[in-house]
Amino acid sequence: MTDPKRQIGTVSLRQGLLLIFFLGSAGLGAELLLLEHFTEWRQQVPLALLGLGLILMVTHLVYKRRVVVRLFRLTMLAFVLGGIVGVWIHFDANMAFELEMYSKLSGWYLITRAAHGALPVLAPGALIQLGLIGLLYAYRHPGLGAGQSEVD
Repeated sequence: MTDPKRQIGTVSLRQGLLLIFFLGSAGLGAELLLLEHFTEWRQQVPLALLGLGLILMVTHLVYKRRVVVRLFRLTMLAFVLGGIVGVWIHFDANMAFELEMYSKLSGWYLITRAAHGALPVLAPGALIQLGLIGLLYAYRHPGLGAGQSEVD
């Protein structure tokens, strides 16, 4: 039998994670829109992921279905992957710019110049953080049922 106090604490923690996910996703989405981060298809990917994550979150709150939790988890994995790819895209674009300006740059100096470039290299890390928060929310989620909470 599960301790009721532990169960209440878990529910509160889970709700807190979902609130953090909501605020972070809404805030990041608003920021990307304000920065007009949608001029090419690669820039639209984080906006699409954020929109999908928020839609699945609301759907999950309305419909307590196992499939929605599974889709949410898959989307959170896509957040993490998308964030990693975004870091690489930002870094690669900065590197190309630095090499265009100073073709003789190489090694550690080139890497540090690219890391300090016009595009914020670590900004897509916010998507990674939101994905990890979402994965923590879905970890051993009661909506998955017994024995299906870890790996499907």
